[in-house]
Amino acid sequence: MNQGPRIVFMGTPAFAVASLKALIEAKMNVVAVVTAPDKPAGRGMQLQESAVKQFALANQLPVLQPEKLKAPEFLEALASYSPDLQIVVAFRMLPEKIWSFPPMGTLNVHGSLLPDYRGAAPINWAIMNGETSTGVTTFQLQHAIDTGDILLQERIPISENMTAGELHDIMMEVGANVLVKTVNGLVQKNITATPQATPSIDKHAPKIFTKDCEIDWNQDVEHIHNKVRGLAPFPGAITKVDGKVVKLFSTQKEIKTPKEAPGNFIIEDKKIAKFACKNGYLLLNDIQWEGKKRMPIEDFLRGYRAI
Repeated sequence: MNQGPRIVFMGTPAFAVASLKALIEAKMNVVAVVTAPDKPAGRGMQLQESAVKQFALANQLPVLQPEKLKAPEFLEALASYSPDLQIVVAFRMLPEKIWSFPPMGTLNVHGSLLPDYRGAAPINWAIMNGETSTGVTTFQLQHAIDTGDILLQERIPISENMTAGELHDIMMEVGANVLVKTVNGLVQKNITATPQATPSIDKHAPKIFTKDCEIDWNQDVEHIHNKVRGLAPFPGAITKVDGKVVKLFSTQKEIKTPKEAPGNFIIEDKKIAKFACKNGYLLLNDIQWEGKKRMPIEDFLRGYRAI
């Protein structure tokens, strides 16, 4: 039987599964899991269980799926598990009545080195802003989002061509390890919570909307390259070719004075496709034409006929 504080884990996507798995493998006393309700998905609109729910059920963990976090029946069910500690990884914003409920409080795993990149999309914005490193932070929840006292942090380097998807996968594992260290430190009482400093003015991580994905070809090629990789593989950076919307996921920079106006789409030797930018060219490794699947640029060019 697992020992230690009674833990209720809250999370929904695959990113959170790594943390839940790490807690179980570390023999932590996870007594219940809270995740999003099943949602219709796919062509048949069949109910789809969250990644966290699937993992929890496979490991015989009780699962709660509240529609409303303030619902009396959910609060009663949560209280029945008598949690000492709650852990939140990629879940919704919690009402104070929930996050303040356990004696040891509620801790969160966040995908940045707080106080920088508070918000819903820290992985994407760190890359789009050209950061060379980011990290993972565990912190104690309090009223204002992502502002609680810091427990542990670990830095992660960002290579020049790393995409948001690649960083996500690395951070998922790093975050899981930092979480286990944090819980052990809280149990052993050898972690000191540290209030957050004032965040940088230009380092925010709000939810990404379609307008954030649109490419402005009048910007430097470095900035556009960072935007493409920061939005890959989802939702994808977007522009237009021949009046049709296309998505870009993988690019290379060519720094030299362009002959063409920014935004011009250029094909060379039926092998290379690129866009002119303010100070160079953005070479395409792949593309997703409107209504088509993502494909290598070579395959696209074999069938492309300019209007």
